[in-house]
Amino acid sequence: MSKSVYSYIGETWNRPGDSIKAMQRERLLTFRREKAVERIERPTRLDRARKLGFRAKQGFVMARTRIRRGSMRKPAIKGGRRAKRTGISKITVAKSLQMIAEERTARKFPNLEVLNSYWVAADGRYKWYEIILVDPHHPVIMADSKINWICGRAHKGRVHRGLTSAGKKGRGLRSKGKGAEKVRPSRKKAHGRRKESSTPHPPRKS
Repeated sequence: MSKSVYSYIGETWNRPGDSIKAMQRERLLTFRREKAVERIERPTRLDRARKLGFRAKQGFVMARTRIRRGSMRKPAIKGGRRAKRTGISKITVAKSLQMIAEERTARKFPNLEVLNSYWVAADGRYKWYEIILVDPHHPVIMADSKINWICGRAHKGRVHRGLTSAGKKGRGLRSKGKGAEKVRPSRKKAHGRRKESSTPHPPRKS
């Protein structure tokens, strides 16, 4: 069975040769000069984009977003408490950098909905993700039975509710069964149920 051209593109990205590595370094020079959110004409990783729902048709928009690496940075506290309580290290956000990049892109394009995203590049300071956006009001999208589900009201602002692939991964929805009892429907909801079950019930009236 012959492999598709997308399989060869994916293998090139997963195991790049010397020429591909040199091309990626040249790309980084271009990426660093771009704005934090840059609209692009076509995806850099065509195989990954198509796996995540991109199609070369009207209504689909691509954007490349830059986001700084690392966890939250806090200024050092000079005194007033012991080092254990300074609150500098081990402070991380609950969202992944990919999810934050998707949300920033959605704010940049308020009339579009984020479908998915994927990693494209990184250096010592930044990471770059390419975001797939869809126009839910475009007639081509509304007429396509494979993607017109995103036109419904239930998917409005889906990226801000953790409904993309990166959002579901951050919410722990990739796992099922044992060990994942408290991730559905959400962690906050499961925590509320746990508090309700711990409160004693009022005595019954005789």
